[in-house]
Amino acid sequence: MDANNLLKNVRKEGRSFLLYTEAKKLLEICNIPVPPSEIAKDPEEAVQAAISIGFPIVMKIFSPDVVHKSDSGGVITDLRTEKEVIQAFDKMMQNYRKSKSSVRIDGVIIEKMLSGVEVIIGVTKDSQFGHVLMFGMGGIFVELMKDISFRLIPIEPVDAKEMIREVKGYPLLEGFRGQKGSIETLENLMLKVSDLIVHHPHIFEMDLNPVFTSSSGSIVADARIIINK
Repeated sequence: MDANNLLKNVRKEGRSFLLYTEAKKLLEICNIPVPPSEIAKDPEEAVQAAISIGFPIVMKIFSPDVVHKSDSGGVITDLRTEKEVIQAFDKMMQNYRKSKSSVRIDGVIIEKMLSGVEVIIGVTKDSQFGHVLMFGMGGIFVELMKDISFRLIPIEPVDAKEMIREVKGYPLLEGFRGQKGSIETLENLMLKVSDLIVHHPHIFEMDLNPVFTSSSGSIVADARIIINK
């Protein structure tokens, strides 16, 4: 399936957001790196998926009714054993059955646990200027320091370079106390996101957060994409 058909199917169903699996597929189509993952519908499938992908893993709720997974207890990280996977599955199911009984649950997503420096790449659509690309340091940096930079889409390679270097956390990406990002792959990722929006302007909002970057490259750990119906 290509990107046009994927987005067309979402609109046909009357949805304004992509399911997490659809968002990951769209990024894959655009050659944007995402971690390996599998869907599991019971604890046994979750364990087999974790073994197949390789520990440590992250477990995420898979539901058409949950957009902000981390805000609703729908993400459990750093699971390192089969026992922890089973316990996490049971805990997540119990949590949603008790507090969110009306939410449809299609299982969980088992995903490879990532590491590196956290950054965020986002897209919003301004009513006056159109689509805007955002780059910032992730984790506490984006929450406390609002350490972000902006450019109108489309961007050029020089824009990607400048955006990364404008944030206060740039020295961390260059290399600081054992941590180092891959600036070249971040620039490439930002250009691909810009290109995606140019070709699919009905994408209204995109939130790639966190993106993990290290000396080995940059990879999108979570994605949220909103479209115009």
